[in-house]
Amino acid sequence: MTNKLTEALRGLLPRSLRMRLLVFLLAAIVLAGAVQGALAYRGALDEADALFDYHMQQTALALRSGLPVDAQGLGPGLDPEDENHEFIVQVWTNEGLRIFESAVGAALPQIAVLGFANVQARGGTYRVFSMQTRSQVIQVAQNMAARRDMARSLALRTLAPLAIMAPLLVLAVWWGVSRSLAPVERVRRQLAQRQADDLSPVSDAQLPDEVQPLVSELNLLFERVQRAFDAQEHFVADAAHELRSPLAALRLQLQGLQRAADDTARAAAIERLSAGIDRATRLVEQLLTLARQEASTPTTEPVDLRAVAQLALADVAPAAQARSMDVGLLDSDAATVPVTVRGNAEALRMLARNLLDNAIKYTPPGGQVDLQVRREDGRAVLTVEDSGPGIAPEHRERVMQRFVRETSEGAPGSGLGLAIVQAIAHAHGATVVLGTSPRLGGLLVTVRFG
Repeated sequence: MTNKLTEALRGLLPRSLRMRLLVFLLAAIVLAGAVQGALAYRGALDEADALFDYHMQQTALALRSGLPVDAQGLGPGLDPEDENHEFIVQVWTNEGLRIFESAVGAALPQIAVLGFANVQARGGTYRVFSMQTRSQVIQVAQNMAARRDMARSLALRTLAPLAIMAPLLVLAVWWGVSRSLAPVERVRRQLAQRQADDLSPVSDAQLPDEVQPLVSELNLLFERVQRAFDAQEHFVADAAHELRSPLAALRLQLQGLQRAADDTARAAAIERLSAGIDRATRLVEQLLTLARQEASTPTTEPVDLRAVAQLALADVAPAAQARSMDVGLLDSDAATVPVTVRGNAEALRMLARNLLDNAIKYTPPGGQVDLQVRREDGRAVLTVEDSGPGIAPEHRERVMQRFVRETSEGAPGSGLGLAIVQAIAHAHGATVVLGTSPRLGGLLVTVRFG
């Protein structure tokens, strides 16, 4: 029931932020005016009661010696139209005989309570002050309606300036709300005038503090979308450039298979075609992997880097065995202490696997490849070193680019392995440094996190 009522109330509110602010502010002004009116009326009524009570007391005191002790009868005969029934004065003897009344027919019942009391009479409520002298009882009464009328008049006079200022206040509120929302309207116009491919940041100058985080998040979204678009463009360009040669090679190998004169030539052509298909498949997989890593934002879950390294070693074990290579995890004194980083476990496994795969491909058969995970100065470090030919210092920065290879002849590859490693490391806030292994003499790749 409460949820339905809340939804109904939300449906009644205008969807415009400007109109909502105006509705709430004007409702607050009306409520404040009503509260002020009620307080002014209550205060004016209290002041009127105090003032009239004082006057009634003074009137009674003035009459203490105004009538003879043995006076008899009623007050002077006045025209009924001129008589005042709102303010009445009565004088009684101690024996209960009314000897004076200020208006004919306006008599109020004698009450035994001295001082102030409220009496129901003549269809209304009267405020009565009674005072006893040695021989008389003087009563002064006033109709409470007169007091209420005066209090109402005083309250209205108090609220009159507010009523006059209300239109000006409404205009001031409208101007203030419109002025405050002007930067938001400026941002709306900027976005409305943009082309579909314009993902430049939106200016957040002079924006309210409540709106500035929204625009900041919008700019971050534009940045992520721009990065995804750039990755897509790079992927299309790279795919178009790099797939041209493998596809042409596959066509030539297919033609060679078709022209094979005997079974031996046909078998060799089939083997070359199968190898070409494998290379093209590997190239497409690496292109897709690189595009995904450049465009995606990794999750930030805790990942045990040593466990990831062990899984990567298991992935490359068949290739290492085929080349009779010694590939393993180099243990340190703190090997039992987990090395945890925040990121995506599958992406980090791909990083380690690509480094191991490159080392196995470019190291001669029978060589050695070692992988190590450790903590250094409080930061997680993953290293892969091999006994291969390594990379000359002047070429190390260049090989991190796409489709660049500095390898020995005959080593398979597309030049994307280190580019994928670089993309994954960048997404995890890590750095990749190439060097020379002091133990094995080949390439040393150091990935430093944090």
